[in-house]
Amino acid sequence: MKTIFSSVICMSLLSFAGVANASEYLLASPDGRTQVCIADAGGALKYSVKLDGKDFIMPSPLGMLTNIGDYRSGLSILGTTVKESVDESYSLPNIKRSKVDYKANAQSFKVGKDGQPVFDVEFEVSDNNVAFRYRLLPQKETLCCVVEEESTGFDMPEGTTTFLCPQSGPMGGFARTAPSYETNYTLDDTMGKNGWGNGYSFPCLFRNGDNGWTLISETGIAGDYVASHLTGKDGGEYQIAYAQPGEQNGFGSTGAAIALPGYTPWRTVTVGETLAPIVETTVPFDVVEPLYEASRPYKYGKGVWSWIIKMDPSCNFDEQKRYVDFAADMGYETVLVDALWDTQIGYEGIERLAQYAKSKGVALYLWYNSNGSWNDAPQGPRGIMSDIVKRRKAMKWMQENGVRGIKVDFFGGDKQETMRLYHDILSDANDYGILVIFHGCTLPRGWERMYPNFAASEAVLASENLHFSQGMCDAEAQNASIHPYVRNTVGSMDFGGSALNKYYSSNNEAKGSKRMTSDVFALATAVLFQSPVQHFALAPNNLTDAPSWAIDFMKNVPTTWDDVRFIDGYPGKYVVLARRHGNDWYYAGVSADKTPVKLTVELPEEMRGASLSLYSDNKDLVGSKTDCKPDKKGKVKITIPANGGFVIAPKQ
Repeated sequence: MKTIFSSVICMSLLSFAGVANASEYLLASPDGRTQVCIADAGGALKYSVKLDGKDFIMPSPLGMLTNIGDYRSGLSILGTTVKESVDESYSLPNIKRSKVDYKANAQSFKVGKDGQPVFDVEFEVSDNNVAFRYRLLPQKETLCCVVEEESTGFDMPEGTTTFLCPQSGPMGGFARTAPSYETNYTLDDTMGKNGWGNGYSFPCLFRNGDNGWTLISETGIAGDYVASHLTGKDGGEYQIAYAQPGEQNGFGSTGAAIALPGYTPWRTVTVGETLAPIVETTVPFDVVEPLYEASRPYKYGKGVWSWIIKMDPSCNFDEQKRYVDFAADMGYETVLVDALWDTQIGYEGIERLAQYAKSKGVALYLWYNSNGSWNDAPQGPRGIMSDIVKRRKAMKWMQENGVRGIKVDFFGGDKQETMRLYHDILSDANDYGILVIFHGCTLPRGWERMYPNFAASEAVLASENLHFSQGMCDAEAQNASIHPYVRNTVGSMDFGGSALNKYYSSNNEAKGSKRMTSDVFALATAVLFQSPVQHFALAPNNLTDAPSWAIDFMKNVPTTWDDVRFIDGYPGKYVVLARRHGNDWYYAGVSADKTPVKLTVELPEEMRGASLSLYSDNKDLVGSKTDCKPDKKGKVKITIPANGGFVIAPKQ
């Protein structure tokens, strides 16, 4: 239901106001605290964002360059729609909050050049969130165009510090598979940089001094646009940047080809005095719509995979059968059969394995290489997901053998060509009732709501790096204290972690990378890292060599959540969140801070009379499970040592 309000003009709000014939408009959130001002002074279309009257985005440019016109200067606001009140409720079982009540104020501004309308810019402002996009208009008989670049910017207040993930250059990394959104974040860094020269991957987090926090990202890309990132400029300005020319092995445009009228993706800005609005935002899903109906009810849940511990040699029939038995012992629903199954197990072997798994109440996920012509990754199956005929034939075979989902790896960047491949794989997979996980990939952009069979994406330095690098093991706690504030705020994150092995080696032998975090830390990340499908880095030996309380917790931890609350923390130091599944709340935290984090957690009313368990570490990272007894006010005192964690959960 939408309620209509009259348009209101706001004057003299911005530093660039006061120019003759300039127009300024104010659009505020339902609670009035988040305000956007849009103006066209001097032919420069700009917007700014305030929270409680404080600057979070300074006057920043809007506009674009297309192959039918330069719409970056000489612009004026020709008119506006009346303000609309957006009031919508929707349900999604696979995001951080299963039921969302979305309320926002919306308005569209018609922008012209030389008196001729060229695009509309549409804003929706909800409490703590701003979303905007362009709607390009036909020009006489011209009904298509290529958007070559945008001037869309985000000018940060002086003194802002950054929490950013540098964008990789094209055709680098393993088998020339970069960029894959797999680089380390810089923490509390100064502005005026540009990563490694290629900008920064979404989402991007900024600290606005003592005023609060800003998160910038984008949402709503199907196969109809190029994906973007941010380019850093001198001072505090960041600008939308399209894909790099060398991505996709140099093939394809860096711009976006669209029919007119046509839309760009939504750019999103989330602001907050604290980190709570950042962690809890649902704006990536609020402003998009489902693209098609689910072909069947999709089942999420827990699973295991051998590759993270035992690597390529474990992809054989006997070992995968052993993991099916392990999944059944854990009460899990799936096993992920990773790369090389096509040659090391074979199609007939997969059919037998799927049948055996079915007898145990377990289903399979199968790994596929995405590539056609954009990387050198040798792992198979290759050349299937990139070809519509082969892809659909493979999906029909999977459907016939009860395969639940696919994990598609090694994509080629962010060009429109690549974004269309994601779109096509998802759409085809839905025809055959198959869930999809992406790896070596771009950030999901509202896909949980847009594609009902989308499960999760990696788009992060995930668990495989813990196997490959002792340095990543040493930094595991720090990275785990980053992801809930940035990457996991905007989409499901397929991390594949929560290892209980002391070493990333077969049968927990003392060789290879050594895990530096505690067992309780592993339990906590199972709660902190949100994804409706979780393939945990557990191994069959954990049934006998891990603490029984840890195994029991991992058997019962949910993978879908009904609510989330930010409790405490600071990016890169520590994080404490609460998630609710049904009537049960789980409080979890981890720390990388050298000084033990001491805090008091206040439990909600519904937890205070319940039987609860506290999983915690001592100073030597020796974990234990004890009864949790809050005081009369529902408060529990917690200490988290470096590389440790805690969980408060329903008693099992």
